[in-house]
Amino acid sequence: MAEDLLERCSRRRPEPGITSPSGRRGFKTAAVFGEVLKHFRETADLTQEGLARQIPCDRSHVARVEAGTRVPQDTFAKSCDELLGTGGVLVRLWSRIDWYPQVEHPDWFRRRAEMDGVAVALRAYHERVVPGLLQTEDYARALFVGRIENPDEVEERVRARMSRQQRFLDPGGPFYAVVLDESCLRNAMGSSAVMRDQCAHLLRVARHSNIHIQVAPAGSFGLDRPSGTVSLITLPDGHQWVYAEALDRGHFNDDPAVYARYAQTYDVLRADSPSARESAALISDAMEGYEEHGQARAERGDLDQEHLQRRQRRRLHRNRPRHPRHRPRP
Repeated sequence: MAEDLLERCSRRRPEPGITSPSGRRGFKTAAVFGEVLKHFRETADLTQEGLARQIPCDRSHVARVEAGTRVPQDTFAKSCDELLGTGGVLVRLWSRIDWYPQVEHPDWFRRRAEMDGVAVALRAYHERVVPGLLQTEDYARALFVGRIENPDEVEERVRARMSRQQRFLDPGGPFYAVVLDESCLRNAMGSSAVMRDQCAHLLRVARHSNIHIQVAPAGSFGLDRPSGTVSLITLPDGHQWVYAEALDRGHFNDDPAVYARYAQTYDVLRADSPSARESAALISDAMEGYEEHGQARAERGDLDQEHLQRRQRRRLHRNRPRHPRHRPRP
């Protein structure tokens, strides 16, 4: 029955003219995944809250995925497959859906997004901020909220950013090697929970055969780091570009001499930085730090609440009317 359901979904007609960056034509709406998830959840006699508790995640996340208004990660689909006993249907369905068929990138970034859609190899160095291709939704949202006042524009930017990732996360995706300055892990965005989940996401995606993540420690002397974020892009025709990004604009250069200079700096940096395995340990340490920070804040919040209650009790005691105490005369 599960295979029949997947086959029926696969026969749904795609929306005319809509093609994913990887060249796949997407289903008419992402709500297809939500419909199938809801079917299996109800068949298992689980509420949204019950499923969320077992994943674990917030009930609102399950509700939004089922409504087709929230894009789930592949790990969410895998967890649901295991919990609901679907035989892998949700993971296969997740991989066939074009989750972002109609997103708009900012004008200054559109050219780079188009390159990401066809690049055969990407090597990059990033400082201060985790690169967009590796960000979680919550991390990207926290990043944009501090820069953009319009909530609708924030969500549009988040969708646009997530749309670039799928091609690199697909099996057989383009080669992507990235060196993260340690400041990417230490420059806190949103909350300790957002940073913890972001670190966990880096560890997950680093398991993909085409994605290679290294961390350049802040305390390492002698590392020759580029001055700012730099990407080295190789297109299908062999054309190579250097892309340097500032806060609100990007700069392209295809001069072979410039590319060769940046490529040499990057290759030396990769060779001198900790290996992917050693870097994973650094990311794990950062993640544990955010977990401890979150627990400490929760405990501090409990203590603050207790102190507040004590102050309120003392205030009530002081404000009570005082009645004279009658003592027996000798």
